Amino acid sequence: MRALVALMAATLVSCGGGGGPAVTSTGSDPVASGCTGNCASATTLLSVADVQQVIAQAVAEAQARKANATIAVVDRVGNVLAVYRMGDAATRSTLIASSLDGSGAAAVHAGLEGIRLPAASGALSGINLDELAAIAKAITGAYLSSEGNAFSSRTASQIVQQHFDPGTSGAPSGPLFGVQFSQLACSDLVMSSTGTAPTVGPQRSPLGLAADPGGFPLYKGGTVVGGVGVLADGEYSLDTDFNSRNTDLDEAIAMAATFNFGAPPDRRADEITVGGLSLKYTNTEYSGLAATAGAAPAFSSLGAAVGGLISVTGYADGQVHAGTAFGQPSSGVRAEGGVDFPGADAFVLVDATNTPRFPVRAGTDGANALSRDEVLQVLRSAMDIARKARGQIRLPLGDTARVSVTVVDTLGTPLGFVRSRDAPLFGADVALQKARTAALFSSTGAAAFLGSLPPAQYASINSTGLVSAGQVPLGGYASAAQAFLGNNQSFADGHIAYSNRALGLLARPFFPDGIDGTPNGPFSKPVGQWSVFSTGLQLDLSINAILQHVVYAAGVPGIPDVATGCAGVGLSLPPVTPAASIQPTTAAPVLANGIQIFPGSVPIYRGDTLVGAIGVSGDGVDQDDMVAFLGLQNASKSLNGSINQAPAGRRADTLNPQSSRLLYVQCPQSPFLNSNQENVCEGL
Repeated sequence: MRALVALMAATLVSCGGGGGPAVTSTGSDPVASGCTGNCASATTLLSVADVQQVIAQAVAEAQARKANATIAVVDRVGNVLAVYRMGDAATRSTLIASSLDGSGAAAVHAGLEGIRLPAASGALSGINLDELAAIAKAITGAYLSSEGNAFSSRTASQIVQQHFDPGTSGAPSGPLFGVQFSQLACSDLVMSSTGTAPTVGPQRSPLGLAADPGGFPLYKGGTVVGGVGVLADGEYSLDTDFNSRNTDLDEAIAMAATFNFGAPPDRRADEITVGGLSLKYTNTEYSGLAATAGAAPAFSSLGAAVGGLISVTGYADGQVHAGTAFGQPSSGVRAEGGVDFPGADAFVLVDATNTPRFPVRAGTDGANALSRDEVLQVLRSAMDIARKARGQIRLPLGDTARVSVTVVDTLGTPLGFVRSRDAPLFGADVALQKARTAALFSSTGAAAFLGSLPPAQYASINSTGLVSAGQVPLGGYASAAQAFLGNNQSFADGHIAYSNRALGLLARPFFPDGIDGTPNGPFSKPVGQWSVFSTGLQLDLSINAILQHVVYAAGVPGIPDVATGCAGVGLSLPPVTPAASIQPTTAAPVLANGIQIFPGSVPIYRGDTLVGAIGVSGDGVDQDDMVAFLGLQNASKSLNGSINQAPAGRRADTLNPQSSRLLYVQCPQSPFLNSNQENVCEGL
């Protein structure tokens, strides 16, 4: 049925003849099904005129709905090309909240919940959050999408919550549970532009990835060229009711913005299933817009009474810029050239001088360190598995998996990075997060590392400024995990090898995952304190850096930008004090871009000794597990066993906490194209 729908959509578009009636009626790119990862070129990018058109279309819809909106447009690697705010900035109050209580305040009191800007009075009365929320939504649409899949921030909302689908009791958590805390400004993988001319990416996001509807990818020539994000309703939140088709104001305005830059109909999330469930893309189609789609007044006609372009500290300079062309050196993502990965159609990340940022190298952690040849073989073997695997969240059916792959040593040092052509860009940062997570928590030093970090600082806003809402000692998570597992040496003796799948289960608000009424995992907040803005250890490791960057980007005077390193930032907020006391991180880079808590990594051993980890992200979590696990397995064979999987008796699936066995990896049943091989990870 899905293939038939895709074929019908392709037929309708092809009948439009490129710019004919089909384009006008759908608002989508005329190339619907012809692109399978190869359409990006040096000429496919957002021009200044394109950005202006996207903004003008959003403004027209906002006016038709009698709303003021803040609109952000980014290119595919996250450069902010323009931010436009309608109305008076002082009226654009924005609240971060997953749900509201009877008074309209945040119902959850933990993590980032309850932060509202601008403040009603005092030091933060002129400081806004709406522009940062709009940027995060735009980056989400661009980073989660490719030529094979178009995901919106509504799609993100569906796949990051405690149940999949949201609102379904007794169902496991979303497949990308926790992905919202990636692409953080403190990450050592993402880039930090000056906020002026676009440069190499992937660029950072001020709030990570967004689960709030109102962010969409933008397409030209069948390929992703950027994203648009809108904040108009005053809440940076999420959708918890996926049985409803209620119109979301932000989403309707953002959908109007995409007209003539819309996702090809046969690539949208609602054409893709995960675990037997259809994904969601939008609750508002072009036919449901309040303004006539495609008939917006020109950008040049928008006067100061309507709104204007704004500057955003560290992101935008108040001008409109053209985007970069993805896959070209100027974007920071380019073809590897076949030097280390001949015949693999591989891509790498480069800096502004076109130099690879994460070249293949040997480990940095002593006599047992991974050699360069070992790292290279792991990366090659993982890419080989991906090329043979059936794409899980890509169309057309029969396409191969597209992933990002990273190897790290036991210190978290990146030893090499490679990605498939057209893999979703979010996976670059996430693959590194996953590898570092597996490496640290499989080591002898995880508990001590957590105990060495300054406490997580929660914050709220009042008339005096940013004030303390409590602190959380990070060492408490290690103690809770030891009690939960019934072993006071857990994460201290290095005896157990932890994959991201195993660690993720310990970071769920219900254990076993999805079983309502059970206790939370030790790395999670309990129900009542958990939300997508308050996940537990994952957020608390990075929250001080996130808060520092948010107040910096929002324009609080005297606050410096965050430096590289998400873990270890010290933040002190004495009550009734508007200024934060900030101590830059001095922590080891073992978690320099935070942790991730959904599957796709395994540790690497030399005999019984931990020597590193591999992280994979891009095309479905079971595929991520398989590419990491079989990539290491095949590399071990090629290297005559010089490196290996964790010994079977030491893997996390030997643990049975609370009478529920942990999982180590979970591979698709019949994953390969042109093969009927099943249970490919069994017995290894």
